[in-house]
Amino acid sequence: MNRRLNELHLRRGRLLERIATQRTALSREMQPVRVTLYATDRVLVQVRSAIACVKRHPGLVALAVAALFVLKAKRVWRWTRSGYLLWQSWRSVSSRLSAFGLRTRS
Repeated sequence: MNRRLNELHLRRGRLLERIATQRTALSREMQPVRVTLYATDRVLVQVRSAIACVKRHPGLVALAVAALFVLKAKRVWRWTRSGYLLWQSWRSVSSRLSAFGLRTRS
């Protein structure tokens, strides 16, 4: 009985080592998938945020589409880029002001 128990413990130890090796290999092989899924999650968060913004401000979206039809696409792109840079600057200044304890309206 004692010999049988020793064989079982030995077999169990080998199986546990094999499992640990397989887990390590699987973790290493899944790293590219993990990176891709993380990037996909970030994109999905941005898309959901944009959809929520469109739902909150449908008038702005309609205005942007109308401007695209009325004005030339190149001019609209230039204005959009300038507006985006202005918005990014505002966010940066706003966050810095809030770091100093000054509040800005959002």
